[in-house]
Amino acid sequence: MMPTRRNQTWLPSIFNDFFDNDWIERANTNAPAINVSESEKEYCVEVAAPGMSKEDFNIHLDEDSNLIISMEKKSEDKHDDKRYLRHEFSYTKFQQAMILPDDVDKDAISAEVNNGVLDIRLPKLVKQDLPKVARNIEIK
Repeated sequence: MMPTRRNQTWLPSIFNDFFDNDWIERANTNAPAINVSESEKEYCVEVAAPGMSKEDFNIHLDEDSNLIISMEKKSEDKHDDKRYLRHEFSYTKFQQAMILPDDVDKDAISAEVNNGVLDIRLPKLVKQDLPKVARNIEIK
């Protein structure tokens, strides 16, 4: 399974702004950590997402059968009497595409959010089936 990242935005570091050095790139600190594991029966993708709910995620297969994981958490300042001097408690927008192996049963993919982790289960095919069409995956 090969991850690719799309639509990631971040602010350039102060160092790069000051010296105008666009050739020095910094890792996206807003991107959540992702674990990918494999067992005999399935692949498992875990996305660290503290404070996120299932409504903040969209998981689907695109027309090329790539697994697309996107999340967006809009920060809502509910305390009008506060002025933040530093505010780091929110993800902005994140999307990752993963090229799935040929042995994934695309009709049996499941996902759920528990204790700040999005857990996506990708069962392996038992027999050869026809390719599946694009569809949304329900998060439990």
